[in-house]
Amino acid sequence: MARTTASGPADTGVTTVTDVRTASATHPAPGVLSRIFGTDNGAPGDGHEQVVLCHDRTSGLKAIIAIHSTALGPALGGTRFHRYATEEEALEDALRLSRGMSYKNALAGLDLGGGKAVIIGDPAAKAEGGDKSEALLRAYGRFVQSLAGRYITACDVGTYVQDMDVVARECDYVTGRSPEHGGAGDSSILTAFGVFQGMRASAQARWGQPTLRGRRVGVAGVGKVGHYLVGHLVADGATVVVTDPFETAVNRVRAAHPDVEVVADTRALLNAALDVYAPCALGGALDDETVAQLTAAGTSVVCGAANNQLAHPGVEKDLADRGILYAPDYLVNSGGVIQVADEIEGFSFERAKNKATKIFDTTLEIFTRAAADGVPPAVAADRLAERRMREISALRTVLLPGARRG
Repeated sequence: MARTTASGPADTGVTTVTDVRTASATHPAPGVLSRIFGTDNGAPGDGHEQVVLCHDRTSGLKAIIAIHSTALGPALGGTRFHRYATEEEALEDALRLSRGMSYKNALAGLDLGGGKAVIIGDPAAKAEGGDKSEALLRAYGRFVQSLAGRYITACDVGTYVQDMDVVARECDYVTGRSPEHGGAGDSSILTAFGVFQGMRASAQARWGQPTLRGRRVGVAGVGKVGHYLVGHLVADGATVVVTDPFETAVNRVRAAHPDVEVVADTRALLNAALDVYAPCALGGALDDETVAQLTAAGTSVVCGAANNQLAHPGVEKDLADRGILYAPDYLVNSGGVIQVADEIEGFSFERAKNKATKIFDTTLEIFTRAAADGVPPAVAADRLAERRMREISALRTVLLPGARRG
């Protein structure tokens, strides 16, 4: 598909990492470059390959595309549309989420790297007082297209299948499209299925049986993924307790599963004598206070769909020290990315579901490795993902006929 190139001062342009230095000098933002390049914590190889700032004045688009790694292939990750308090907060989210996608795709066995995009604004439609419009989504699509396949996008919080169809009118590198356009449709279906497989593996590791029957499971957030997860849990015989700030989401669950218990907020959920806690909303759900509450309530397992659940380094060790089994988020919630990645070779739901079923085995493997090495499961998962990225990227040293080295 041919694409025209924008030119002239009034047209959309691309700002890359090299431009951030100038912007920072004018408007100081301590730590921006160190976070991008991975020099803020001295961890080698922890930086990002590329960060693109996208601004289209006409549509009001303000977006950030972060490519963490292409060691395994093009970076695949969704587009989050969220009302961030500051641009710095949006950047931090893009950097964290894209790094998580590198590890998620590696552990899922995909030949894809990690990337993520965030659009700053109200994800409601313009007609409803929000910022989302056809023009904005198409402008965003042109930015993704400008990366020539280094980044492949998909749905995330605040974006939907219909949005990806609009983005694809300007871009070839879009997954998570509607079945009418050859896509996989709603990736939340296999995301929830994968989390359920991870939870079954957690039950196997903790109680000796791969079932949640008779267990009390609390689900925080019953939106795109959470309500599907509730369905799996109810069918498996679990007692389910939920909370969500949006009444429409709660009402949908109540209509489908009248026996599900609803509590007012996350604090009430944490105190609901849970066997398993499933954070399925935004990241940072597991902080020091939450871990203390889980301990006091006797919760044994944490396994949920939210990305970046650990609020800061050290939480994973605190959970392990307190005897709480934590299933690494990017491992158990990889069913969605497995689903949209399958679109790249021509989507087959059964093939994608079979791949997502293996999340059960991988989760058990991580628990076994963690116990053998004496480390938390999150550390064991990181090590396995890093090993795969390191070993596969090393193949680039083998020069193929007709290919450029690098």
